[in-house]
Amino acid sequence: MKFFVDVHVHTIASTHAYSTVHDYLAIAREKGIKLFAITDHGPDMADAPHFWHFVNMRVLPRIVNGVGVLRGIEANIKNENGDIDFFGGYLDELDIVLAGFHEPVFPPSTEAIHTKALVNCIESGKVDIISHPGNPAYPIDIKRVAEAAAAHNVALEINNSSFLTSRQGSLKNCMAIAQAVKEAGGYLVLGSDSHVAFSLGGFDKAIELIQEVDFPIERILNRSPKALLEFLTSRGHKGLEHYAGII
Repeated sequence: MKFFVDVHVHTIASTHAYSTVHDYLAIAREKGIKLFAITDHGPDMADAPHFWHFVNMRVLPRIVNGVGVLRGIEANIKNENGDIDFFGGYLDELDIVLAGFHEPVFPPSTEAIHTKALVNCIESGKVDIISHPGNPAYPIDIKRVAEAAAAHNVALEINNSSFLTSRQGSLKNCMAIAQAVKEAGGYLVLGSDSHVAFSLGGFDKAIELIQEVDFPIERILNRSPKALLEFLTSRGHKGLEHYAGII
């Protein structure tokens, strides 16, 4: 089982990451990655890029030497209302919007508050993918979140980095999330959460998990560029016809 699309990648614009767009393009060609999304941290994070970084992503070519580059963000969920730190018409200029909990912006609280924040974020219509929802620092009502995501055509991420270098202890929650999404009829997406180009497209642990729960391949969005782009189009994103050459 191989996946050649990665939706969760950080560049040196997030200063705790270590690679440039050019670095990622080189590794993408080496690994056969056909499409990846640049999703640096939203501006409320201490070392995140300025708001203008995301506004100016329009200067990025859509395709470079056969590799598609999506213009995205990993926004921060700010409060239990589900608000994020990117807003208004600027969201319309992005191809993909991830959002998740990060301690410097939303300190861990209670299961009820975390669940309310995620459900409100999902229902807002502003976010395509919830990043690393299995983080054990943020316990949630998994069934409720999975059902809300399925009802509102929002994907939940199985974050490979959560099994390697970040958010240790995520495995049990991620197993439960995958099973709940399967039962709810929703979508999963695998993300490397790469902070250095070498880990682009690294999904080994996430793949083991989805195989263990026998998750339907047709409901994993990054199974192909076409599947992801059709999902993003269904959520109202424009300009994705420019990627027709990589489908």
